[in-house]
Amino acid sequence: MQGTVDGFSHGLITPVAAFVMACLGGALGLRCTTRALLVGRRRAAWLALGSVAIGSGIWTMHFIAMTGFSIDGTVINYDLPTTFASLAVAVVMVGIGTFLVGYWNATGTALFTGGTLTGLGIASMHYLGMAGMRFDGELRYDTFTVTLSALIGVVAATTALWAASQVRGPLWSVGASLVMGLAVTGMHYTGMAAATVHLHRSPTDPATGTPADVLLGPMLAGPLAFLLLAGIVVMFDPQMVMSRPAPQRAGEDLYGPVPGSVPASRLSGPASRPGPGPEARDARRGSLAGSREKDRSAARYG
Repeated sequence: MQGTVDGFSHGLITPVAAFVMACLGGALGLRCTTRALLVGRRRAAWLALGSVAIGSGIWTMHFIAMTGFSIDGTVINYDLPTTFASLAVAVVMVGIGTFLVGYWNATGTALFTGGTLTGLGIASMHYLGMAGMRFDGELRYDTFTVTLSALIGVVAATTALWAASQVRGPLWSVGASLVMGLAVTGMHYTGMAAATVHLHRSPTDPATGTPADVLLGPMLAGPLAFLLLAGIVVMFDPQMVMSRPAPQRAGEDLYGPVPGSVPASRLSGPASRPGPGPEARDARRGSLAGSREKDRSAARYG
């Protein structure tokens, strides 16, 4: 028997709250990714922080949206190991994608691979979270709609990672986070549209697992606390907000030490002193050119 599904049992509150949470997690994570691209030091730490922020944001978004999901005639519970495994999958796969972009730049193969893994991580989190549902029936999916939802996640993740890598100011990351929040929320509801519920015709034992209302508070407390901590870290790092690289030392470029270069601390003597400025070099070239012209004139008419 096909069950009647309502994905908006609380009206627009849950989709709006889910969208805001997806944007918040995306904004914090993408700013951390941008920060990692600006400096060579502690890049791995910033990328790890960004991965957990994005993963926590989309996971929290998913379960906020699921509070508005109901099935007439049955009670929905959740299996705890599967539910939290979906969080781990989201963080790990998003982390692989962001590390690819962070260490091999957001161009070509690295961007495509990183965006694909991040998008597939978002989709895997969604469907694994759905697999953690326990009720008196089963879920079935439409293959085309599932594929479309995964494609939305991949395109959104690739676009967001590319925008975050441009390091052109906070507005780029804000725009990228809005794109990611809209696409992740759209991917969620597209995936929900792919599902149909078939209830068991005969009475069975009550569904196993933890009731949603009991699980919701503890389940959301951890990711929300982490997002708050990440927000504090971002807020107290001026370079994170202004998208300006740290002062560079000799032998470093925008992305860290130049291979084969000698750090300034190892230089000594005249070689460590700053050279003349552009004006002085231009004046010196002009003086040398004038001296050569005078010598040639003297040799010709002398």
